[in-house]
Amino acid sequence: MDKKYIGTILVCFAASLWGFDSIVLTPRLYHLKVPFVVFMVHCLPFVVMSIFIGKREIKNISHLPKKDLMFYFLVALFGGCIGTLSIVKSLFLVNFQHLTVVTLLQKAQPIFALILARIILKEKLGKNFLSWVLFALIGGYVMTFEFTLPRVAEVSSSNVFKAVLYALLAAFSFGSATVFGKRILSHSSFVTALYTRYFFTTVITFFIVLANSELNLIFKVTPFEWFIFVIIGITSGSGAILLYYRGLRYIDASVATICELSFPISSVVFDYIFNRHFLTPVQFMGAAALIFAILKISKNQK
Repeated sequence: MDKKYIGTILVCFAASLWGFDSIVLTPRLYHLKVPFVVFMVHCLPFVVMSIFIGKREIKNISHLPKKDLMFYFLVALFGGCIGTLSIVKSLFLVNFQHLTVVTLLQKAQPIFALILARIILKEKLGKNFLSWVLFALIGGYVMTFEFTLPRVAEVSSSNVFKAVLYALLAAFSFGSATVFGKRILSHSSFVTALYTRYFFTTVITFFIVLANSELNLIFKVTPFEWFIFVIIGITSGSGAILLYYRGLRYIDASVATICELSFPISSVVFDYIFNRHFLTPVQFMGAAALIFAILKISKNQK
């Protein structure tokens, strides 16, 4: 199979694991603080990786150019910290209303990634790339909102405005992390990229948790929640990011960010499987359009 298709499949699968996390795993940690959760899901895999490959990867990291270390730090800062914290904060502001403007704004991520990929990576776009991007975004919108406008009347206008800003910050952060991740893979393996990302994210979130006096929450984690942390680390955490970075070696960052739109598809599927929420025929149509656009983008990239 062509490596571009392999890369597309791996990134789409990683995004699907993130969808599983958002529907099945993370909601089980609802009573813990968000910064603490982000810290734990990075710290635990980092400790395990350090036991098995830490010595080797520290040696690899020591030989990396300082400029690459800066990009590693930016991936952790934007992808691991700012993006995750911003989108959760945005959802809190709209009281976790389903199908809100936050979900739509999160789909602005490819726009930011495209701009940064052209500026930082000098990527060229494939034939009709922008047209298929628009088609993918329309498919994602239809799948999420059908043929209606997002409902925001149930929350205050001031909170909606704040939520919009946080959601745009999250979209920019995740899009930036995709581009920075592609940049660092040109000089290191995807395993080194994974290890270094988890190192920097663990350090950053540790200081956030410390500043918020949340370290004592570790004594309030139940056995079931420890189990959830372990599952997240294996699947949607380090496992998904490992697959993501391997796939990213074969495709452009601009393509990867479209493949990440598999996230809403998997979220809807898992929502049906575990919560019995049904898709309407219109939503199925939107999901099909999104998948078709992802395949066309992969096929037509240069």
